[in-house]
Amino acid sequence: MSKWVAIGKLLIVVPHLAVGLFTIYGYFPRLSQTQRDRRIEVWAGELLDKLAIKLVVNGTPPSVGPILLVANHISWLDILVMHAARHCRFVSKSDVKSWPVFGTLATAGGTLYIQRESRRDAMRMVHDMSEALTQGHILAVFPEGTTGNGVDLLPFHGNLLEAALKAQAPVQPVALQFVDEHSGEVSQGPSYVGDETLIASLWRTLKTPGIVAVVTYGLPQEAAGRDRRVWAADVKGEIERLKA
Repeated sequence: MSKWVAIGKLLIVVPHLAVGLFTIYGYFPRLSQTQRDRRIEVWAGELLDKLAIKLVVNGTPPSVGPILLVANHISWLDILVMHAARHCRFVSKSDVKSWPVFGTLATAGGTLYIQRESRRDAMRMVHDMSEALTQGHILAVFPEGTTGNGVDLLPFHGNLLEAALKAQAPVQPVALQFVDEHSGEVSQGPSYVGDETLIASLWRTLKTPGIVAVVTYGLPQEAAGRDRRVWAADVKGEIERLKA
């Protein structure tokens, strides 16, 4: 039965993806950045509805930038969920840009791409992020650098927090969780870890009922004399607290 439910969801989702692509190519050139951001936010929320994923937002999302959102990383769904809660510009690994459909949507959402294996590119990204923050943007990063199991956090890398230091912008911790609607336990439906393919993760997500995406915003915080490593460790601790 779960297979047929997944196929039914897929038949609803595919046209919505097509609408997203049509909006990007047909309407985005005529819209202001604020209008584009709002369209993305609404579209992302509608896609979650079509995936039968309930969104719960705790805390207060930022209303304006500059601010750097720092979140734990679980799934390819994280970006969609955070867009639905409050549009922001993500920093993502460069290969996302080449993903069919999703890459186009991510680029239209203002994603900044980084080659994580390149130290030089990391320095470039810090510069680009600092510039975007100075211009008043809301950015988001996943300092774990890869997806985790949804329970335990991986070590946080503080490199990209250097951009907030340079721009003298605050950081806001964001805790992401996917839970089962009935049991309240962690849902592995949207999991995307190890060598698993995007298609396999997407298919399992479609087959898993009762997924609730919980986004919990902590309080924005200034560096207050901390360097990027100490700040990253403190933000990780706060996200662990928000998840508890």
